[in-house]
Amino acid sequence: MSTTLSVEGEIAVVTIDNPPVNATGRAVRQALADAVASTEHNPDIKAVVLQCAGSTFVAGADIREFGKPPLEPHLPDVLVQIENATKPWVAAVHGSALGGGLELAMACHYRIATPQARFGLPEVTLGLIPGAGGTIRLPRLVSAETALDMVAGGKPITAPKALEAGLIDEISGGQLAEDALAFAAKVMNGKTHVPTLDRSVNMPKDRGKFDLQASIIRKKARGHTAPSVAVTAVQNALSMPAADALAAERAAFIKLKSTPQSTALRHIFFAERATARIDRIKDVSPRDISHIGVVGGGTMGAGITAACLLAGLDVTLLERDNAAAELGQDRVLNILSGSLKRGLVSAENHLQMLAGFRTATEYVALKNAQVVIEAVFEDMAVKKEVFAQLDATVRPDAILATNTSYLDVNEIAAAVSEPGRVIGLHFFSPAHIMKLLEIVVPDQVADDVLATSVALAKRLRKIPVLAGVCDGFIGNRIMSAYRRECDYMLEDGAFPHEIDTAMRAFGFKMGIYQMQDLAGLEIAWAMRKRRAATRDPAERYVDIPDKLCEMGRFGRKTGCGWHNYNDGKEARAPEVKALIISEAKRKGITRKNFSADDIMRRILKCMQSEAQLILSEGIASSADDIDVVMVNAYGFPRWMGGPLHLLNADVGAATG
Repeated sequence: MSTTLSVEGEIAVVTIDNPPVNATGRAVRQALADAVASTEHNPDIKAVVLQCAGSTFVAGADIREFGKPPLEPHLPDVLVQIENATKPWVAAVHGSALGGGLELAMACHYRIATPQARFGLPEVTLGLIPGAGGTIRLPRLVSAETALDMVAGGKPITAPKALEAGLIDEISGGQLAEDALAFAAKVMNGKTHVPTLDRSVNMPKDRGKFDLQASIIRKKARGHTAPSVAVTAVQNALSMPAADALAAERAAFIKLKSTPQSTALRHIFFAERATARIDRIKDVSPRDISHIGVVGGGTMGAGITAACLLAGLDVTLLERDNAAAELGQDRVLNILSGSLKRGLVSAENHLQMLAGFRTATEYVALKNAQVVIEAVFEDMAVKKEVFAQLDATVRPDAILATNTSYLDVNEIAAAVSEPGRVIGLHFFSPAHIMKLLEIVVPDQVADDVLATSVALAKRLRKIPVLAGVCDGFIGNRIMSAYRRECDYMLEDGAFPHEIDTAMRAFGFKMGIYQMQDLAGLEIAWAMRKRRAATRDPAERYVDIPDKLCEMGRFGRKTGCGWHNYNDGKEARAPEVKALIISEAKRKGITRKNFSADDIMRRILKCMQSEAQLILSEGIASSADDIDVVMVNAYGFPRWMGGPLHLLNADVGAATG
């Protein structure tokens, strides 16, 4: 780590070099304070440019310091020193200015950035709010509405949007370092540089709409505390003197930092970044990948295809006939069109994706693909047939991946002449959006196949988690277990809407029965029928889901499942309630009432028990990996850190 000060004529250049993200650790803070003192006392210096080495501007605080006693100088104090400097400070931003990095940039008198730069205050994702004046300075530079979105939502904005909003003063048209020096030269003489905190706050244009916006944010947060505290901080910035708002912000930040929610969010933050650190492939180079084949153009196959195209890969989508290929193509094009309309890709990138996408109905079209991902119906015989065809057609070094969510990947691998090139790549639907990718590791997979799969996950901007071979791997095995427990509760006394409501109140985006209705009940039905022959006769089995499917109630797509749907609106289903009561009576079960706490207690106990079994069997490499899967694929509340983190926290609280 180094922070240097050099001089270009009458302009000082302060350069932070603290890889990988130039975090504002103690050494950086001290160096900045020293730079302020040095430049203020040097009469030959007329302006200061603050820049960063490496791939980014300051992208946040050093969160490793959060669990330790704070060390001086504190960031808020350093920012006040910069802001009150008599000589203008110009922040030259490339990469990302996030969290403390954006707070630092806002304390400077001016900001210039590359066109690709991003700006954000993502502290709410760690259970925090900005703690160095971010909630107070931001609404003095941008509108109150934009400030509320950025602080309470945590999502960054692009440089063009930042310029439009007033957050930055200029976008670099060439070399950032040269443009920043030129900008500093323009502003260093004869002008009073107003500290950001001394500027007038931007009040809402429509107070009613602003208050509604704040109310919606609080409602969407459900059990997550930080967004609501962030709303209050912005409101304080609008209504309090700056000094009072700063004090309130700092107090809220310190209080949040020690909460279980912030601890849990920091846990999952680090856990997500550790999943790709795999000893087995530490010294193994991944293969270069440019062309992906996808077999199956249904919802999942189309999503996988779109994910690959969005990552800049060429894709050939294979279907059984022209009609199916056209349907698959339409699904992919709709996804890409949606990304274009939402501004997630440029028109130029959209055209490049279209140029790299083709459909086919013959396996020979996949002969040059370096990776082929199978996404056909969840049936072992069907998948074996696909892999036999691939084995006979594609290049001998191509990686063959199955997207199976339950089936034995070792058995699938045995269908090809070289099992070492077969791996499981279990995407979650919608595949172009969901961040998790379970990489299922069969017994004979080659190390470079595994390394390439992990590298592919990163290229697709997904979190890779390794899983062993078993029925359902990590996520679906746990989900099957707690879904079964929920079905038991149906017979024992609960109803679908009660279980869904309890799960949403706990923090899930949707309940288990809402999720099944969305995915389609026929998928799990097929799995249950597949397992019927080997099911233990002594095992408790709930027939209710099967009977719903026999009634044609497959979920939202049919207008009815566990719930009824009319024009997309969910309603309770009296016929399902009657079926549940009838089934309990048929089995001689005396039903009882369940509170929301009763429901969640049983769900969590089941999740945690199954997770511990998965860990003990070596299906998952660590408890952290299980937490990452449940948070990113099954909606477990992020601010609770995952089922095993929650279990350990509860045990610690009970024994502490």
